[in-house]
Amino acid sequence: MNIVQRIEIDQAAAILKLLGDKTRLTMMRILADQDCCVCEFVAMFDASQPAISQHIRKLKDAGLVNESRKGQWIFYSLNREYEYFDFLEMLLEAVPGQEEKLIELEKQGKRISCN
Repeated sequence: MNIVQRIEIDQAAAILKLLGDKTRLTMMRILADQDCCVCEFVAMFDASQPAISQHIRKLKDAGLVNESRKGQWIFYSLNREYEYFDFLEMLLEAVPGQEEKLIELEKQGKRISCN
């Protein structure tokens, strides 16, 4: 993929800093393929809900993810309207897919367990 759009060094650094955290990078790679709920991330990472929510908040505050409500649950997705989405997409395509995490979650019966 060729990035047609130019990105300022400060903005690139901010994105790279956010994605420099393994959990956030993994979350973003998963969201590149599939929307997820916080409860799914909690199960995938075996982490507390507040810890996962902090990661999501940072990504959301930066504009990298969107949220949508389905009943009382909130699902997260990549913000494909993000100003530097081409740059973000290029980075995420360079990272291995995380399908095995979703498959394992399904095997455990925890896939979209908040529905």
